[in-house]
Amino acid sequence: MAEVRIVFSKDREIDLYELEELCDSVGWSRRPLRKVKKAIQHSFLVVSMWEQRGQYRRLIGFSRATSDHAFNATIWDVVVHPKFQGKGLGKALMKQMIKELRSEDISNITLFADPHVVSFYNELGFTPDPEGIKGMFWYPNSR
Repeated sequence: MAEVRIVFSKDREIDLYELEELCDSVGWSRRPLRKVKKAIQHSFLVVSMWEQRGQYRRLIGFSRATSDHAFNATIWDVVVHPKFQGKGLGKALMKQMIKELRSEDISNITLFADPHVVSFYNELGFTPDPEGIKGMFWYPNSR
């Protein structure tokens, strides 16, 4: 029986249908694949997490970041397959993202978190509304 390993990759060549299945597994709304592809292509960093058994690889986690390439980066689309949650793999994925961003001398890392995962990000050192700073949003048709 082949040894099971968890492998991280920065390769942007991800099967979009496999990524869509991963996002479906956590109940995310579907997005047009052409836009997902464009988002990945234009991201500063993409980190995927794979379960590997011999030659077989299965996408079990994903995250990406956009950046100004100097000071700031924002992490997006952090997802871990439900069967692999609660095992420290989400933290490992985030630590890999932070390590890669810090290696590029990015010092200000932000993200947006749903209320039920705020404590998860707190444990990784993220602070909601530091010094009273608020995220601001503009949506079409909001005026």
